[in-house]
Amino acid sequence: MAKQRRRPVRRRDRKGGPATTRRKSCPYCREKIEQVDYKDLAMLRRFISDRGKIRSRRITGACRRHQSQVARAVKRARELALLPYVVEGSDHRTGGRGDRDRDRER
Repeated sequence: MAKQRRRPVRRRDRKGGPATTRRKSCPYCREKIEQVDYKDLAMLRRFISDRGKIRSRRITGACRRHQSQVARAVKRARELALLPYVVEGSDHRTGGRGDRDRDRER
C-alpha cells in the first residue's frame, strides 16, 4: 500500500483556531472615497510608520487599488515637502548592522 501524504495547511486555509481574525476593511472603501488626495496629510500619516516608511497593506488594511494610490500620494507629498522623507529623531542608530561596523568612521 502506498503511504498517503498529508497536504500542508496553508495560512489562508486554516479555519478556526487561535489566529482567526477578521481582515481590516479599507478606510477609503469604507468612506467611499474614489481617489486618494496627496494634500490630506492627516489621512496619509496613518499609512506612514514612525520612521517615515510607507506601511504595507497587511498592516493598514487598505485594498490593492487604494494602497497603490496611497504610495503614489505619499511620494508626491514628500516631493512637495508636505511630508518628510525621514522622520528626525534619535541620534543613535538601531537595527541594521548594529555594532558590526564599529571600526568604520562615522
